[in-house]
Amino acid sequence: MRIGLLQCDDVAPELREAHGNYPEMFAALFQRVDPTLEFQVWRCLDGEIPDDIDAVDAWMTTGSKYGVNDGLAWVDELCDFVRKLWRADKPLVGICFGHQLMAKALGGEVVKSDRGWGVGMSFNRVTARAEWMEPWQPGLDLLVSHQDQIEALPPEATVVGGSDFCPHYLMQIGNHFLGVQGHPEFTKAYSRDLMALRRELVGDERVREGETSLIATVDDTLMARWILNFLQRAITARG
Repeated sequence: MRIGLLQCDDVAPELREAHGNYPEMFAALFQRVDPTLEFQVWRCLDGEIPDDIDAVDAWMTTGSKYGVNDGLAWVDELCDFVRKLWRADKPLVGICFGHQLMAKALGGEVVKSDRGWGVGMSFNRVTARAEWMEPWQPGLDLLVSHQDQIEALPPEATVVGGSDFCPHYLMQIGNHFLGVQGHPEFTKAYSRDLMALRRELVGDERVREGETSLIATVDDTLMARWILNFLQRAITARG
């Protein structure tokens, strides 16, 4: 499977030596599940938007420190690209910012949550069992770092997992779009360092809660398997 990675941010320079950049994180996670995967990267944050939706088999969108409501030209252009993928039944998976971008591009609403920052581990209930959720388990616990959340779903979207803190955490739109608010590509070490870097922004109390949550087991490999299952089904259905 050839995956086009729509890169929407860089790891902060002071964390890059220890943790790599986002393309390396994605490759490390997904190639652990399927070593035959090939990634091609488009630096959307630099205005590099793909001009051929069929350049790869499927697409993924990374997280970002930017927001989908920031009024950035490249974000608007990426929304246009997402709509092209939707109309063509081309598979797309959105991670964090990508999850929110997918919702906004297709008519949903994204807001800055009054619940504040989500950092560290997030604990979620899987509320609908889809065929791509193999192996099955009823919970999905992933690392997060976000302040924005999806407030209103786009048409044809179904929530399949969430929590009281983030009700629209995991959504499927049609049979070829999947979005998750969590970061399966994050490691606990990166999450800890990112919280430390953003302590003034996030706040001491929320960072302490986030650091404490890191004792829990993260379902990163499970989510990677679910994502690849979803993409393979969507690719096969498209023909």
